Amino acid sequence: MVGTAAALAVAWTFVWEAFWAPSPVAAEDGAEGAEAERSAQVAESAAASALGQPGIVRRGPRLLQEPDPEVPGLPIAIEDRDGRSMEGLHAALREAERGTGQARLVFYGASHVASDLFTGVIRHRLQERFGDAGHGMILPAHPWRTYRHLGARMQSNRRLWDSSKVRVNMRDPDFFGVAGTFVESARQGAWGRVATADRGPVGRTASRFDLYYLQRPEGGSFEVALDGEVVRRVETGRDDGYAPGYLTLDVPDAEHELEVRVEGDGPVRFFGVAMERDAPGVIVDTLGINGARARYHLLWDDQLYREHLRRRQPNLVALAYGTNEAGDDVPIERYEQELRAVLGRIRETVPEASCLLIGPSDRPVRRPDRSFEDRPRTGQIIEVQHRVALEMGCGFFDLVAFSGGPLSMVEWAAMDPRYGQPDHVHYTRRGYHRLGEVLLDALLAGYDPDAE
Repeated sequence: MVGTAAALAVAWTFVWEAFWAPSPVAAEDGAEGAEAERSAQVAESAAASALGQPGIVRRGPRLLQEPDPEVPGLPIAIEDRDGRSMEGLHAALREAERGTGQARLVFYGASHVASDLFTGVIRHRLQERFGDAGHGMILPAHPWRTYRHLGARMQSNRRLWDSSKVRVNMRDPDFFGVAGTFVESARQGAWGRVATADRGPVGRTASRFDLYYLQRPEGGSFEVALDGEVVRRVETGRDDGYAPGYLTLDVPDAEHELEVRVEGDGPVRFFGVAMERDAPGVIVDTLGINGARARYHLLWDDQLYREHLRRRQPNLVALAYGTNEAGDDVPIERYEQELRAVLGRIRETVPEASCLLIGPSDRPVRRPDRSFEDRPRTGQIIEVQHRVALEMGCGFFDLVAFSGGPLSMVEWAAMDPRYGQPDHVHYTRRGYHRLGEVLLDALLAGYDPDAE
């Protein structure tokens, strides 16, 4: 590992100086100034080539600290327009740290988020420092086999449930809710169960369950059991169209298990249940969907989505998309238009929240001879996300820069132990853990607990 890491450190240094070089600055007098000018010209050429956008040079993310050559993952900062993109989050964290409020973070994305690995690190560490206000939003039954959340337990008889999410060729909006997916059943005996964590320093208790469901014509009924005892029966049917439904249970702050049981008299659709505490601290919602694209947000019923998002009261909304879009053939102009629409709706719905775009990860193309080359569209996606984020007052976190530049995933997958999966798309658990550490430091950069 030491030899590999040392070699990679050299590679990362090169990548940083060439691909992620700062924008040119005014040359100083004399020979040093001439050399600075030449270096800037080289950096401009390399950056324009790597980004696939000739003539456009963006300032690369700055390092928050000196990189450790033994540890993959560059400690980069969030890029933004004026250094203030995280002010909304920082204000909420101050309230949590002072014991007077909560900070709520919502992470959307594809498989990187769906695993709840890097977001789980962020949740755990923020709650250890600022207080545990509960796990956050989780589906009450498995929408897919591998669905999981760190710091929460869940069970279901999954075969009795249907689930849905936006797919590539879908065109018409549907009632997907805040998580972009749902679980539904009309089968008697379908059940799902979520519970507080049974180990670890956080997530062990809850004092409120907020269940999100759909009211509709001919909707069915369900029972809710708390710690094995039925406490409510809910009818979801209504005569006048579709509407969001909520069931809030306030309970003693302790270990709990919530179960939903479908009665079989009609379809019942659940969008999620929030496990929270009436206490200062942090809540992190992990709302990832395997294979998702940012544009899928536009196919979530607008009114329902906005109401759900406002109900979550986020202080940060992060969107981690782009890796899948890097393999699409949608014109880049259309991609930018749709991304602006997605981010614009979020900014309009929760204008006080900080917002963050997390860019695509490195996704190299495997050649027939089993060697690799950079995927040009990844650079185009990065450039669009960076531009849109800064223009709309959000931050941008560059995943390719974090891992060391183009083709870094090849190195991560070859390490011992591995930080990247053999598919050269996903990180290993170790890699996601490192991403959580670095992104958390970036989120907290500039945080001042004493600010007013």
